[in-house]
Amino acid sequence: MPFVYTLRDKLKFVLLDAVILILMPILALVIRFEGVLPDKELTALLGWLPIFVVISLAVFVAYGIYHRIWHYARVRDLIAIVGAVSLSVAMMFVVDVFMGMHIPRSIYVLTWMLTIGGIGMSRLAFKINWDNWTGDADAKKQVLIVGAGDAGAMMVREIEQNDDAVLKIAGFIDDDPRKQGSKLSGFNVLGTTEEIVDICQKRSIDEIIIAMPSVSGDVVRRIAESCRQTGCEVKIMPSLFEMTDGHVNVRTLRDINIEDLLRRDPIHLDFAKITSYIAGKTVLITGAGGSIGSEISRQVSRVGAKEIILLGRGENSIYEIYQELKIKFPDQLYRTVIANITDKQRMTEVFGKYKPQVVFHAAAHKHVPLMEIQPAEAVRNNVFGTKNVAELADAYHSEIFVLISTDKAVNPTSVMGATKRCAELVLQEINQHSETKYVTVRFGNVLGSRGSVVPLFEKQIAAGGPVTITHPEMTRFFMTIPEAVQLVLQAGSQAEGGEVFLFDMGKPVKIRDMACDLIQLHGLKPNQDIKLVYTGLRPGEKLYEELLTSEEGTASTKHEKIFKAKINPLDTAELKRDLDILANNRDTMTILQTIKRMIPTYKSKQLDEENLER
Repeated sequence: MPFVYTLRDKLKFVLLDAVILILMPILALVIRFEGVLPDKELTALLGWLPIFVVISLAVFVAYGIYHRIWHYARVRDLIAIVGAVSLSVAMMFVVDVFMGMHIPRSIYVLTWMLTIGGIGMSRLAFKINWDNWTGDADAKKQVLIVGAGDAGAMMVREIEQNDDAVLKIAGFIDDDPRKQGSKLSGFNVLGTTEEIVDICQKRSIDEIIIAMPSVSGDVVRRIAESCRQTGCEVKIMPSLFEMTDGHVNVRTLRDINIEDLLRRDPIHLDFAKITSYIAGKTVLITGAGGSIGSEISRQVSRVGAKEIILLGRGENSIYEIYQELKIKFPDQLYRTVIANITDKQRMTEVFGKYKPQVVFHAAAHKHVPLMEIQPAEAVRNNVFGTKNVAELADAYHSEIFVLISTDKAVNPTSVMGATKRCAELVLQEINQHSETKYVTVRFGNVLGSRGSVVPLFEKQIAAGGPVTITHPEMTRFFMTIPEAVQLVLQAGSQAEGGEVFLFDMGKPVKIRDMACDLIQLHGLKPNQDIKLVYTGLRPGEKLYEELLTSEEGTASTKHEKIFKAKINPLDTAELKRDLDILANNRDTMTILQTIKRMIPTYKSKQLDEENLER
């Protein structure tokens, strides 16, 4: 519970102030006459003091001095003390003039200075000694903060102000040699991250807080490993991607998760560009209830669109994201639409009613093994669903259309990846004759998204194992959801039409290493507490993902983490012929053969087996 003063506490402050108001003028007189107290001036002062005390206490009450919680004192509270004392002394000077008390003028100056110092020091003493006064200092946990920077300083202020956080700061850890031996917010920098284990033992540390929201995952991994050896409870401040409002408090602290171990350098967004193409516009987000679609909805809401159309075919997911957004952004206008992108008539109704100016197309079938056994559905949704939405964006004069694609579309070995590549080709063709700017953004796996490997591993660990991995050498590119969506929005601001944008995905991560990290984050040991089992590649999977086809190269853009693929010219007639075949055929082999003709780099195990049988 936040601290509040009782009436008894306030009366103690009144009594304390009264004593200070009596003593300070007497001290001023002693200073003025260098230790000698002349009878005349002392008699005058003693008659002056009661009036001064009464007037001063009345002014303090009027200034709200006794309604302030000094445990949370700030500069504005000191200014209030200065103002109250100044007014009190000024009023007494006026009383002196009218009553003829003949108090030396220098006494007023000295009394003003000494009273401000006395009142101010009394409040400072209270603030400093609060823990001792309440008697709960020994009950607080000793906490060590890793990171003597801005975030660490903010965390100190939050801990000191938060009575619910029973933490006592022991000091800081930082690897910057310039900070060694120095102090931050009154607390010593005790050493480097290499000394964490020794420092925790010597100072009986109970909890470690990693206050470094902008460092890379490699640094977090190294620090986390050292912290793990201490046996202390470890909390971490969220990354800059998560702290979109920049607010830091004790409640934002959480356990280290896999996203922290895969952090990369923060993305610097050009908010002016993003605002210019989204703010004040009607924005349609398909698949708005999904992992990527819902995060696009959140971040577009922060930019300030005119209205946001949340479209999806699952009513529960749309309802959930709508309820969340209305709480977070009560002033933003939202429209909820339940529709299937493959239903051309329904989608025409949506475009006709809302006429969206910006379209983010995130709706798609994305589960590789499921799409492998039902390619007709993958084609219907990923290819022709995209075609429906893209053609309507052209017909209703949308300004920008952004397709969310995947690295699995590059040299695809799965039906899902191949159909996403087909969707890219569809956009490329429409862009050739449309005023709408069509762009594709292509990135890898998203941590925490539905169907991703991390939730599966978490369930397996919670069940006691085993953790199943398809292949010990399988690697994937990973991004966090906020990170991916921030780049999506930035890429949209660079749209000129027809581009395929690629994101800097960092280093590929071995799935085996990720599984081991997750097991260790649960305080367990791989292959001791939790077994690792290799199950073999599933249909459509490949060991390594790619971001470019063999024919493509890249060009840099104005953003350091966004690149542009060099796309080859498209044979429109052949594309239309192949799309007609796909639209009128549900035979698996015909579909796969047609996709192979559209995408020569597509490798299908089913086609290879069919050819062998022949």
